[in-house]
Amino acid sequence: MSQIKPTGQEGEEAFATLRNNANAIRAICSAVEGTLGPKGLDTMLVGTQGEVVITNDGVTILEKMDVTHPAARLLIQVARSQQHQVGDGTTTATVLAGALVAEGVAQVTRGVPVAKVVRGVQDGVAAALESLARRARPLEGMSDPLLYRIAYIAGREHADLAKLIVEGAKRLGPAKLQEQHFRFSDVVMSHGKAANEVWPGLLINKKPANAQLDFPPDTAQVLLFQDAFEPETVDEEALMTDAGFHKQTQLREQFRALLEKLVELRVGFVASERAVDPEAEQFCTDHGIMVLQRLPRAELRRIAEYTGARPIRRGGLRKPASELAGYLGFAGHVAYDERLESVRMAEGKGRTQVSIVVGASTSEVVGERLRIARDAASSVQAALRGGCLPGGGAAEMAVAHELDRHRETVQGMEGFGIAAVAQALRKPLAQIVVNAGYNPLEKVEEVKAAQIASGNDALGIDCDTGSVADMMAAGVVDPAEVKLHALQAAGEVACAVLRIHTVIKMRPRTEE
Repeated sequence: MSQIKPTGQEGEEAFATLRNNANAIRAICSAVEGTLGPKGLDTMLVGTQGEVVITNDGVTILEKMDVTHPAARLLIQVARSQQHQVGDGTTTATVLAGALVAEGVAQVTRGVPVAKVVRGVQDGVAAALESLARRARPLEGMSDPLLYRIAYIAGREHADLAKLIVEGAKRLGPAKLQEQHFRFSDVVMSHGKAANEVWPGLLINKKPANAQLDFPPDTAQVLLFQDAFEPETVDEEALMTDAGFHKQTQLREQFRALLEKLVELRVGFVASERAVDPEAEQFCTDHGIMVLQRLPRAELRRIAEYTGARPIRRGGLRKPASELAGYLGFAGHVAYDERLESVRMAEGKGRTQVSIVVGASTSEVVGERLRIARDAASSVQAALRGGCLPGGGAAEMAVAHELDRHRETVQGMEGFGIAAVAQALRKPLAQIVVNAGYNPLEKVEEVKAAQIASGNDALGIDCDTGSVADMMAAGVVDPAEVKLHALQAAGEVACAVLRIHTVIKMRPRTEE
């Protein structure tokens, strides 16, 4: 039987799904790539009720966009992953993913089998990751001047926020910032009524339950409840019986008696994950004890770490006072700040903590400044963990040239996938110079020639003058961890999109 080759129209139909997905990816990328680099501009997001958000934060733009296309949603997952794992570099990850998809589609439509392209992309991304990791420069501790430059670049050249973040990092110390589960960006908060501030302790965004009491700054023994601060209860069914009602009354009387232990132990601050019994609240008010209720578990954990307290269940009040004392924490300063509507806590006997307050004049501006400050905090932490690389797309350009040389040694069609990765790595620099108003083809070639001639992988484009400049010498640096995760996530989603041959709508779920 003779082999019949598909006609041109049939060939186009074979790539219809791939082109459709690539177009959706391109549409998403176009929404964020204009924000990349020092000359990138902002995006205005308008809600259905007229609410407005002005930002150039990639993940914020993508999260708030009305997106229905399934392939576009995959790209948004890249930004979410980047934000969750590293906290910065979402725009770079999105631009790289879009470029990888575009270059991969170009290779497939010219006749290269999808499996070969995907395999080449995977090999190219792995080689690029190895090259980037090898080029990373470690920071020389908290005194390294590059730390401020990293905060300044990630903080979109807001000098006041960069100073704020670096000061907070120095107060925390490298040991705390190196902890695997600690997120430096979580200590940054914003308030429209506040000025920029680094508080050497905790700022708990909660009003005391006994707000009618004036709490002057004071020392406090700290007691934390991992559930409700109220009497133990009996089952509702048992409560309907005389024995159950009598048992409930007995438990409440015992609870009243146990409250006296708070005075005996000189407790000055109580926080509960759930509700606080009105009688317990009144007792604490009468004895000058500040009470916070319904705190998130993460916040309760922060207080425990800072004060050295060990959270207990409500049944823990039955313990002897001498034993219960071992569960108490201590803070040398506890006070309620009415202006910030937050409780200030300092001089804890536990692990070091800081709270960074970012202020602004309007709610829209303070929201954007908060996003910027958190990006800067995430970048500083990432740089301390994994070192830094030249920014401005310079490092990616150097790796792209290395991949070009590697591609020449590869036999087989996988080399086309490696070439796609090399070309995609030039996209960040090209987009940065486009946003600065220069010709990307010209500037990319200038940087490529300069890096090859000098052997310096830090050469990039000065967006003010358009000339080739050393990014490390100019202080344009990015955390290596940000670039590594961005490329890895981009490669994964690009391969997933390229392998999609058919899109089928699932039938709706039916309930029996």
